Amino acid sequence: MALSDESLFRAGSRGLSSTQVAERVARGEVNDVPVRSSRSTADIVRGNVFTRFNLIIGVLWVIMLCIAPFQDTLFGLVILANTGIGIFQELRAKKTLDHLAVIGEAKPTVRRDGRSAEVSASEIVLGDLIEIGPGDKIVVDGTCAETDGLEVDESLLTGEADPVVKKPGDPAMSGSFVVAGGGAFTATKVGREAYAAQLAEEASRFTLVHSELRSGISIILKYVTWLMIPASIGLAITQLRVENEGLRRAVSRAIAGIVPMIPEGLVLLTSVAFAVGVIRLGRKQCLVQELPAIEGLARVDTVCLDKTGTLTEGGMDVTELRLLNGSDKTYVRTVLAALGASDPRPNPSLQAIIDACPDGERWRCTESLPFSSARKYSGARFIEGNGDKSTWLLGAPDVLLRGDDPALTEIEHLNEQGLRVLLLARAEKELHDATVADDARATALVVLEQRLRPDAADTLRYFADQNVAAKVISGDNAVSVGAVAGKLELPGAEKRVDARELPSDEGALAQALDDNAVFGRVTPQQKRDMVGALQSRGHTVAMTGDGVNDVLALKDADIGVSMGSGSEATRAVAQIVLLDNSFATLPSVVAEGRRVIGNITRVATLFLVKTVYSVLLAVLTSVWQVSYPFLPRHLTLLATLTIGVPAFFLALAPNTERAKPHFVRRVMRHALPIGAVAGAATFLAYLLALGHYSGADARKAETSAATLTLFLVSLWVLSIIARPYNWWRICLIAAMGAGFLLVLVVPWLQDYFALRLAGSTVPWAAAGIGVLGAAAIEFIWRRLDRTAKENVSVRDELAS
Repeated sequence: MALSDESLFRAGSRGLSSTQVAERVARGEVNDVPVRSSRSTADIVRGNVFTRFNLIIGVLWVIMLCIAPFQDTLFGLVILANTGIGIFQELRAKKTLDHLAVIGEAKPTVRRDGRSAEVSASEIVLGDLIEIGPGDKIVVDGTCAETDGLEVDESLLTGEADPVVKKPGDPAMSGSFVVAGGGAFTATKVGREAYAAQLAEEASRFTLVHSELRSGISIILKYVTWLMIPASIGLAITQLRVENEGLRRAVSRAIAGIVPMIPEGLVLLTSVAFAVGVIRLGRKQCLVQELPAIEGLARVDTVCLDKTGTLTEGGMDVTELRLLNGSDKTYVRTVLAALGASDPRPNPSLQAIIDACPDGERWRCTESLPFSSARKYSGARFIEGNGDKSTWLLGAPDVLLRGDDPALTEIEHLNEQGLRVLLLARAEKELHDATVADDARATALVVLEQRLRPDAADTLRYFADQNVAAKVISGDNAVSVGAVAGKLELPGAEKRVDARELPSDEGALAQALDDNAVFGRVTPQQKRDMVGALQSRGHTVAMTGDGVNDVLALKDADIGVSMGSGSEATRAVAQIVLLDNSFATLPSVVAEGRRVIGNITRVATLFLVKTVYSVLLAVLTSVWQVSYPFLPRHLTLLATLTIGVPAFFLALAPNTERAKPHFVRRVMRHALPIGAVAGAATFLAYLLALGHYSGADARKAETSAATLTLFLVSLWVLSIIARPYNWWRICLIAAMGAGFLLVLVVPWLQDYFALRLAGSTVPWAAAGIGVLGAAAIEFIWRRLDRTAKENVSVRDELAS
């Protein structure tokens, strides 16, 4: 919906009336663009039910229901159970996310009936007068009605880095955000007609894709599908030709060979692992706006930290007022009080000054210059109580003073103590003159003490222990920032750099970032350039921040983390929002990511070993022109005991192993040789049994021997995957072994699963082959791990 030009300012400065709002709601002129949210219930159900492999298994299950006994159709029930669990866990995650999204949702301020009130973005109607200030995101298209030094960053829409000064009548585009000043604009386009609405709707939807883990699984599944097709066709033809027990038994054995080729639970367990991670982090008031962020933060090797609001709390205290050039203390306090009163939305520094100088002579502000992270100062022009006119600046001393000013030495000493220092200076030029700071007369130093977050030191220590490099990037003085970092025991805190001296070349900038840990006087554009320079060196970069000056860097970083108390713009672009403003939550996010990546890598190996040995058995059966060794019930039993049940426990277990790249390569490097050994050992035991047994019960005895070998080999693979051992992992392996033993000794289970070991020669031989196969797998696993570690050592030496 759009508002015509002639009705643009009809509402006036009072905004719409309640009656006008109700009329617009009735006409559907509301901002109905969906907010960032989790997947819908229908999407979750479709995503879990309608998959390629569910379709294949579903068709095979229907065939088996028609021709085979119930125990040979159990694989279908397993798929139903897996799908149900996946839906249940994702719905739990959706509930958690939707609840946290409501808590963290930005609420624009609208003026209606002359009063300002916060409303949900979806409650904005056409023609609403929306008030904006520093850090606010412009949520709908509009036209500026009031401006007070209003500067808007439109770089996320246009790519233009410089803020745009807005005047009444200028357009305000949704998706941009305020960097300085304030004002109000009239909504002229709402809903899907807004400039950035369609882009935002697509980009902000919660997603399970675009992660190395899920992309890797998709690649694996694609290759598995291509392997399955010829192996399945060859197996089906062979079974129809060689099976002498009838068509039904031939089809059953063909399907028994096809079903285990499908790693049906792999995608499910990945979704469940992510969903459980969301639920766990939700309990810690951490809103994960994009699921891959859990995985991404675990892969991070460099974290860029904004000092204010991240390492320090938002509030500050004025500890001292140092007069310069013979200034009068009472007059200086009056100036500071007037500057505080001139800004309707003071930042934490100015708020501390307001608290310290609450009373002062009433001066009239005729012009103001809001604080900007790029300028590093703010200002105002006043008519004083006696009628005199004066112009004042408040900001960074090293920006407002000449490089040879003697006051800078005093300021340096204060910065070394971790104190923040602002300079109050009187200007002689026009406030909006680009050279207004030139020849400004220093009047006083305002000394501010910053409150360190009590959990910041422990969090920085955690990152250091995990070999994650921390870079403090701040707009404050580099010496002051370095002192704060030193108090928090940040490694390399003594290596501090003034960003104004940094090179513009990306390569040289990346080297400076590698060599140093603390950077001060950084502009918003420099923060963005720093993230890009680190990424050019192959680093995976996380950026934390809460202010509008952090938005561009947060957007470009691999993972953006915002505080819940941060500006609307930072929360909108961040993938992770710490709703309780606790920096200490980040290690929990890293731990969840490592749990997901490490455990899914282990579980994927289990599933793909099964795929490899199933394909190999199908090929060997076709080449030797013999009946397939198993019926569906046998492989359902083996898959449940050695993969299905253990995988659920292992996928959700704690895992602190650092995330490693090349997921597909690492999984296939283990799965291919181990699966080949398992398949070869099983087929060898089967051939031995084929040559030994004869008579009516020969088929059952042959299958039982092959099943025993495959179980022993698969159980050993499970025991390798479950390392390092603890009490519950040992109990899990023992329980799976006991379950199989139970099937072998309980008569009615023997009959149900058609498993009965005959004699002693072949069963002992099958067990021996299984043990030898397990020993070969152990040797291969250790050799591959040793080779991988040697390769890592070589890469580290070359890198150093």
